[in-house]
Amino acid sequence: MTPVTQTNDTTVRAAGCVLWRRSPVGGLLEVCLVHRPKYDDWSHPKGKLKRGEEPLSGALREVTEETGYTAAPGAELPTLHYLANGRPKQVRYWAAQAVDGHFDPNHEVDRILWLSTPEARDRLTQPRDRDLVDALVRQFEHT
Repeated sequence: MTPVTQTNDTTVRAAGCVLWRRSPVGGLLEVCLVHRPKYDDWSHPKGKLKRGEEPLSGALREVTEETGYTAAPGAELPTLHYLANGRPKQVRYWAAQAVDGHFDPNHEVDRILWLSTPEARDRLTQPRDRDLVDALVRQFEHT
């Protein structure tokens, strides 16, 4: 897909999170990936913003809708720009720690996985999403 760097009235605006937690066994960093049956892909929880919705609010709403988890937002991660169905799309992302919740399959997401960062990078369908895992890891290296 061709990268898109500018936004205009036709740009689809979306937001999401790289949802993370500490593994219950060993305390290692784990990332949550969602499987969307409509596209048969693995990605980070994300979705289109509602009219007038702030990007961070939309990102946290999407996390809850797709994974069943509430999340505490952290640092903003790189914004992705690409073409989707021939239209420019801009997706803003944040690192977000899973706080509480439980996953129930739904029409948008039928499975989630909690994976180590190397496993998450390997499982992600879109190469551009791997950069977000790398950005999350860099956040932890600096703290």
